[in-house]
Amino acid sequence: MYRKIKKIFLALIVSLSLFGFADSYFEIAKNLDVFTTLYRELNNYYVDETDPGKLMKTGIDAMLKSLDPYTTYIPESEIEDFKFMTTGQYGGIGAVITQRNSYVFISEPYEGFPAQKAGLIAGDKILKIDGVSAKDKTTEEVSKALKGEPNTEVKLLIERRGQDSFNVVFKREKISVKSVPYSAFIKDNIAYLKLRSFTRNCTKDIKRELQNLQKDKKINGIVLDLRNNPGGLLNEAVSMVNLFVEKGEEVVSTKGKIKSWDNIYKANNEPFDTETPIIVLINQGSASASEIVAGALQDLDRGVVIGQRSFGKGLVQQTKKLSYNAQLKLTVAKYYIPSGRCIQALDYSNRNKDGSVGKIADSLMTEFKTRNGRIVYDGGGIKPDMIIEQDEIGQIVIALLRERLFFDFASEYNFLNSTLDSNYMMNDGDFLKFEDFLNDKDFEYKTETEKVIDKLKDVSKEEEYFSSLESDLKNLGDKFLLEKKDDLQRSKSDIKEILSGEISSRYFYQKGRIKSSINYDNEIKKAIKVLESPSLYDSILQGLN
Repeated sequence: MYRKIKKIFLALIVSLSLFGFADSYFEIAKNLDVFTTLYRELNNYYVDETDPGKLMKTGIDAMLKSLDPYTTYIPESEIEDFKFMTTGQYGGIGAVITQRNSYVFISEPYEGFPAQKAGLIAGDKILKIDGVSAKDKTTEEVSKALKGEPNTEVKLLIERRGQDSFNVVFKREKISVKSVPYSAFIKDNIAYLKLRSFTRNCTKDIKRELQNLQKDKKINGIVLDLRNNPGGLLNEAVSMVNLFVEKGEEVVSTKGKIKSWDNIYKANNEPFDTETPIIVLINQGSASASEIVAGALQDLDRGVVIGQRSFGKGLVQQTKKLSYNAQLKLTVAKYYIPSGRCIQALDYSNRNKDGSVGKIADSLMTEFKTRNGRIVYDGGGIKPDMIIEQDEIGQIVIALLRERLFFDFASEYNFLNSTLDSNYMMNDGDFLKFEDFLNDKDFEYKTETEKVIDKLKDVSKEEEYFSSLESDLKNLGDKFLLEKKDDLQRSKSDIKEILSGEISSRYFYQKGRIKSSINYDNEIKKAIKVLESPSLYDSILQGLN
């Protein structure tokens, strides 16, 4: 068999030589032969038992890692997870889970799906799954156990505050996570739409939401929220832009090594709305298809982009089927938005000596122009037309998040209060309850000031100044500790924002969390301000602001 494979390789090389590809394919054949023999000898003679499948995946992953993080091997066992990323669908119970110490908890059930319909709530501890203990199981292991074919039964043993442990038996369903988790009028005639990711048919979902909103009243402005949207399907990004630009407009083009694969993607359908002002919100978590939409609307001067610079993923992937139902997702091209720029931030083809990849320097970025002549740049993501700097989060907030104390307080709040106003915003009375809740909780954190004081102590000891400074340093540390006691008050607005969303999600699920966050969102406030001022909106698109 092995000799037959070698003969096939030799025949392939001879045939390819007629077309001038011999050198390249000889290298492939030679190295494949070396790898095959190495893999065989390793598995046959290594001193300890080997797992051939695991060993092969390790080798493949290491090989692909040297290229870029988007070129990946997908074994048959991970195909379902991959399908979920592109379709937003899977078979399961419909809930976000999180790990706390030795157990996994329900973090947020999806409204209208099995977990929620069976009465599971955020904070429920999963003790057993189908009679098997869930103790010390990871979220990945529990997730795998909870997923399965629709209509198959799952039995959970649940622990909940104030009750004895109890069993819940229900059937899995086909879970379709909504691409548009929230849409509403946020002020007067301004429509807001949050897009989670670019999964199949998400453009139809956006269009349907806009049509539903139009039934209530005229839309005078649209806020399309693509923050923390990691992207997805390229054709959906093109269709999304097509909703707002004339048929025939070029949206994006792709260029790769195989010239026959180069493509120009245009708006092929009649648009939904080419006149209503649009604001696109982005941040550093907006990538790939999100950047195509934001960048194309910016290049065509069809909308104003607000937020922070996007991630900078200008690479296009395709999947190739492999043997035994595995697949290879590989980078085949770079994409270019209408102005001609590619917004890829990292150059994976030119690595540093240590193997790291550096961002493209500002000095090497190329200037391009939008349709109205505004200057934009390539290399480094989409730069918003209006940049809103994000506020620094206090260390106490990070500590409270790390210890899941916001989550725990929201669960306790839900236990003590059967109902909640749909427009809930945390008031000072509830904030005092949170302060009381923290009295017996153990959470530690170090501020940047404390770190500097500690560093000063260490350096003074090294340089032998500590003995003369010890008293002053102690007084400084003690004085700062008194100031630190007021950290909760200093971070009060951030804490209220987080808890308002966390508590709202207990009663109104993901919609409640998003609706609550809008009340505190500076970028949405700025978007409203721009849309309420046609002269300001137009001046931005003309490059006058």
